[in-house]
Amino acid sequence: MLAGFSESLFDSPATAPDADPEIAPLTSGMQRRELAHGAWVDLRPGWLTGATPLFERLAAGVPWRAERVRMYESTLAVPRLTAAYPADARLPDPVLDRLREKLNAHYGPGHGEGFVSAGLCLYRDGRDSVAWHGDRIGRGAYRDTLVAIVSLGAPRVLALRPRGGGTALRFTLGSGDLLVMGGSCQRTWDHAVPKARGAGPRMSIQFRPPGVL
Repeated sequence: MLAGFSESLFDSPATAPDADPEIAPLTSGMQRRELAHGAWVDLRPGWLTGATPLFERLAAGVPWRAERVRMYESTLAVPRLTAAYPADARLPDPVLDRLREKLNAHYGPGHGEGFVSAGLCLYRDGRDSVAWHGDRIGRGAYRDTLVAIVSLGAPRVLALRPRGGGTALRFTLGSGDLLVMGGSCQRTWDHAVPKARGAGPRMSIQFRPPGVL
């Protein structure tokens, strides 16, 4: 499933399969970028270090799902694997519980009911991607919300552009990097992970508040 996996792609040296990554404080190293229309992104490079064992555990243990979508007269495979964990589901690794707790403690009660659900995406190589989209806000289309993304594995670009078109911003996320989209970002901006020739396997872990899909 993960042809081309190499320890050198991630954070070496190799560690024990059951080792947990080190989680840095969110009170330092966070970089905020204000965007148009009331949107913003927070970037915390290197939030996790030593994340290769976590990547390997999730890659091997998560019940990955290959989705298919209807396009005109054809049914096409979505070029990535996914897994979803709603608010009442047990997360697939205790480290994910710790990450969610730290995000909720940092962002506090000001973002509503907090991060509750988690979604995982596995990009097996550079041919896997996701097209421009905004996460759907199921309850109240005009409210602001947060979506936090933790990247594991090979570096990949996460691009953002204003909804309706415009100049795209490109954030290259490495293993252990955190990016949080906030304010009106899900309503007024779209994001994508473009194809990347020769890229190795990469995983994203998304934490979302209630009602955001």
